[in-house]
Amino acid sequence: MADYVHEIRKLVGHRPIIMNTAAGILVNARQEVLLNERVDTGNWSLPGGYLEYGETYAQACVREYKEDSGIDVAIVNRIDIFDEGDVHYPNGDVTQTITGLFLVRQVGGQALDHATNETVRVKYFPFDQLPPLLNQQTQDMLEAARQYLQQQKG
Repeated sequence: MADYVHEIRKLVGHRPIIMNTAAGILVNARQEVLLNERVDTGNWSLPGGYLEYGETYAQACVREYKEDSGIDVAIVNRIDIFDEGDVHYPNGDVTQTITGLFLVRQVGGQALDHATNETVRVKYFPFDQLPPLLNQQTQDMLEAARQYLQQQKG
């Protein structure tokens, strides 16, 4: 069922809802993380998004990563599930997201070099020099990913 989110929003309007999302952590050789600047809110988040009906977290991560960044990825490992934090969208929608976070690796594609209907641009950032983020959950996911990557090194 494609466009599940729009179907739900037609039924509930701007009422706060709980939605499932998936996001990926892609790091470059300098251990910087790829983020996308969002069209809707003007801040930055991990490439990812809402699951469509019938999709797994991993499938949604791969699909949404391509949509948000232009990069084809494969799942390396699941890092964690995050279930705290609301997103308040400029159109009035409020959503509590339950996000499956995955470490991913690039298997094709290339970073967007133009804006889309969801992404202004993509850019790598050091974990200690992050831009303004979408919400606390995004910050929590980046911190968990930073710790995960440090554990993998040591």
